[in-house]
Amino acid sequence: MAKAATLRTLSDDQLLDELESARQELFNLRFAFATGQLDNSAQMSATRRDIARIHTVLREREIAAADALAGASQGSAVSTGASQGSAAVDTAETGDPS
Repeated sequence: MAKAATLRTLSDDQLLDELESARQELFNLRFAFATGQLDNSAQMSATRRDIARIHTVLREREIAAADALAGASQGSAVSTGASQGSAAVDTAETGDPS
């Protein structure tokens, strides 16, 4: 399987296809291990790591999208002069939500 840098160049659909392929490969490796046909059991660990890498890249993208969305909404709050952060601090300090 590829390194994380290579996985980051793939689209979301391609990553999901890779994930499905890796899960199928892990299933087959487990089956081969259970029947005593697997020669190299390290393949199972490598495949698990590949699955984790794919999940990591997908999660990075999810977080980046959420940050971009939050940044866009934060920008509009700043431009109007209203700041949610200062209201939360005022409430926390005084205990009075007004």
